[in-house]
Amino acid sequence: MIPQRLAALRQKMQAHGIDLYMVTSADFHQSEYVGDHFKARAYITGFTGSAGTAVISADGAWMWTDGRYFIQAAAQLEGTTVQLMKMGQEGVPTVDAFIEEKLGKGQTLGFDGRTVSASAGARYQQMAQKKGAAVESQYDLIGEIWEDRPALSAEPVFELDVKYAGQARAEKLAALSRAMEQASADKLVLTSLDDIAWLLNIRGGDVAYNPVVLSYLMADKNGYTLYANRSCFSDELAEKLAADHVVIKPYNDIYGDIQAIPAGETVMADCSRTNFAIVASIPDGVKLIDRENPTHLPKALKNPVEVENEKRAHIKDGVALTRFIYWLKTNIGKQKITEMSAAAKIEEFRQMGEGYLGQSFAPIVSYGAHAAMCHYSPSEESDIEIEPHGFALADTGGQYWEGTTDITRTFAVGPLSYEQKHHYTLVLRGHLHLAAARFLHGCTGVALDYACRAPLWDEALDYNHGTGHGVGYLLNVHEGPNSFRYRIVPGNNAVLEEGMITSNEPGLYLEGKYGIRIENMIVCRKDVKNEYGQFMAFDNLTYVPYEPEAVLPEEMTEKERALYNAYMEAVYEKISPYLPEEEQVWLRNETRAI
Repeated sequence: MIPQRLAALRQKMQAHGIDLYMVTSADFHQSEYVGDHFKARAYITGFTGSAGTAVISADGAWMWTDGRYFIQAAAQLEGTTVQLMKMGQEGVPTVDAFIEEKLGKGQTLGFDGRTVSASAGARYQQMAQKKGAAVESQYDLIGEIWEDRPALSAEPVFELDVKYAGQARAEKLAALSRAMEQASADKLVLTSLDDIAWLLNIRGGDVAYNPVVLSYLMADKNGYTLYANRSCFSDELAEKLAADHVVIKPYNDIYGDIQAIPAGETVMADCSRTNFAIVASIPDGVKLIDRENPTHLPKALKNPVEVENEKRAHIKDGVALTRFIYWLKTNIGKQKITEMSAAAKIEEFRQMGEGYLGQSFAPIVSYGAHAAMCHYSPSEESDIEIEPHGFALADTGGQYWEGTTDITRTFAVGPLSYEQKHHYTLVLRGHLHLAAARFLHGCTGVALDYACRAPLWDEALDYNHGTGHGVGYLLNVHEGPNSFRYRIVPGNNAVLEEGMITSNEPGLYLEGKYGIRIENMIVCRKDVKNEYGQFMAFDNLTYVPYEPEAVLPEEMTEKERALYNAYMEAVYEKISPYLPEEEQVWLRNETRAI
């Protein structure tokens, strides 16, 4: 099927005079996760992971993805004629370097300008000009061959009450207008879906698991224009938006309105998040200010109402996951449990929680060697039984009115080897180190990543993903600009501030054997302040027991054991009141001190 699709694409390339065609994973808003309409890269390569870029020529096809997906991509690309390019590996060029080397004089690089950021598009233009080549960004060639392409999503939009958001829409809009004034901008264009949803205190369902609304927003001194599908808004919500000077216009009208901006005006946009087609529509004589979205950092700084709500959401989530662990350990070996049935059981327990709205991402439930594939998600074709020995892993999350959760636990579903226990203990030690970190204000996640990796690096072991990512409030489970990673990634290396919620998720993956990951959400707060400055620390939001059967206390320091015991005692205190008596007794033993 994929070779036939590639052949059809090459015919279109030839018809339009395109020599290299790039297909990204993005939608028109540079989203990490996208609706079915936008899954062009998956359509043309067969690889279904969330991250990847494909490049197709007349006689070849290549697909880049990162370490989370190497194993999955290798399996899905087999027999497609698409060559896997493992990002960051020795001898593997970047997408840009590959295109620059491949693009010849007089040739044309093509892509759909709506699915490439303005900054990347400008980079490709400069690259092509240097090579005596050209860029063609007007054609969606995948759309020309995708006969049964799903329509754009049009799910109902709902309002997030201030008792959950913690700040009124009018206050957020006023702050946006002040940011425009400070930048001397006449207009501001906002295209990232989570920024728009946060700004307007609205949520929707246009991207699976991410409660966002397909939309663009343009602000000026007269008010705010929201480009979206009006039929998705109730009259009541539209009236509330209008009262805050937000007018709704058709989704695609943004391009014409930008083309109509008078010469001499100044437009502010974040070119790393705004698509190339929008910026290319700005007329000559209009000045562009390329600046980070003024919503990006405030969205990450959860206000006190949001933090308190998140604590409540994580207690509900902790109850669901703790009950699942009890169910799993009670029934393993007695009834058939598969990866998919285990995922369904987690969902069943979550649905018992008041205010639960749905999953925050596709459940990653894996057993044995499947867990060595970092972001493996079971399907009808891959689903296997969880047997009563070794490790099973569950990385799942929920969307609640009170916030977004994301948790990973690795379970001992039967006897473990010394190696498995040793590796689990290494991962746990790093996880505990990061949660207990105290640091001076001004640190970024790059400074703290080593605290988590040190036990693994001491034994020349590692995991091929970041240690932590920011998390939205009833929004995207992956949110910048805060993160923990030892490599500096532009836009995701913010100073850690009070209110930022970040995941703490070290792991270890042995291909063909097993995988281990332990993940909690932690919220940054101010700690002591003295003559050295303002110190910062983290509080755990997630309360679910670790795996006592996998811990080797003798391989932990006294401090690490104390941290472990304090956390497990907190799990019992916070979660046990919500459990049936039999499960309370089990949890008391599960959280025993070591």
